[in-house]
Amino acid sequence: MTIRQELEQMEEQYLSPYAALSARSRGRDRLEEPCDIRTVYQRDRDRIIHCKAFRRMKHKTQVFLAPEGDHYRTRLTHTLEVSQIARTIAKSLRLNEELTEAIALGHDLGHTPFGHSGEDVLNRICPDGFAHYEQSVRVVERLEKNGRGLNLTWEVRDGIRNHRTSGRPSTLEGAVVRLSDKIAYINHDIDDAIRAKMFRESDLPGEYTDVLGHSVRERLNALIHDVIQNSMDRPEIIMSLPMETAMKGLRKWMFENVYCSDIPKAEEAKAKQLIVFLYDYYCRYVERLPEEYRIMMEEQGEKKERVVCDYIAGMSDSYAIDLFEELFVPKAWKI
Repeated sequence: MTIRQELEQMEEQYLSPYAALSARSRGRDRLEEPCDIRTVYQRDRDRIIHCKAFRRMKHKTQVFLAPEGDHYRTRLTHTLEVSQIARTIAKSLRLNEELTEAIALGHDLGHTPFGHSGEDVLNRICPDGFAHYEQSVRVVERLEKNGRGLNLTWEVRDGIRNHRTSGRPSTLEGAVVRLSDKIAYINHDIDDAIRAKMFRESDLPGEYTDVLGHSVRERLNALIHDVIQNSMDRPEIIMSLPMETAMKGLRKWMFENVYCSDIPKAEEAKAKQLIVFLYDYYCRYVERLPEEYRIMMEEQGEKKERVVCDYIAGMSDSYAIDLFEELFVPKAWKI
């Protein structure tokens, strides 16, 4: 018996009857020989961590565009915080921790440079539209490994696609990530906004903080415990009504006072225009795209606009800015 088979037996014996067992995965699009030491979800997690799109997230905006300071969240640090929260909940509920972690680590791989500002403008100018959760699936199915994709299991891809607010994950592990994403970003965005001196902790509405807690630590502790207590031994991932109402209220307050305010949006118009310029340029000069993207059009029949969108969406903030300068900013003449 291999180590993997022993791990699969341990899952059968220990995990909740509502957990997604590795041995019962719906599998991959392309058949592969099983690993002798890792379950299918462990392999998926490892593939995501080692892929290029995962590394690029360290230079992609979470909320604040080009912040001056080392401690503001990026898309990568957000992803790691989601993963940690989701793993804590999954472990407490005896769900499949490896599946939960793989979904969490991959849920934002398709995010654009400049955060949701980049997503909004690509959705507007790309004929087929753009949504980061669908792009995340496209990254793992199509764009990584020079067009071969990562060949992840169905359950991981389902969790990635359905992590959005309106999503309906097919596994409880996916549902844990969907809720953990909100718990993470509401709280770490408050932390970053306070760091940016947009408001103080005492400025948060008392009707919400009296329920959730009066610090990031208290709120995380309260929310995570509430999810665990209300989901234990149940076929669903839920929160108590008072906690859910307070979290939604605080989220709405954050949209009104942070996400849509002038400070994080100070450079938004420039960022959006930069993306429009890059999109128009590469739609006009597709021969200047990197080879892997040209192959997608010439040999695999992908639409020009879709491929240009893929290229831009994969850029980090700094790469997009440097490329814009190279293409559109005149350089000083030298002898």
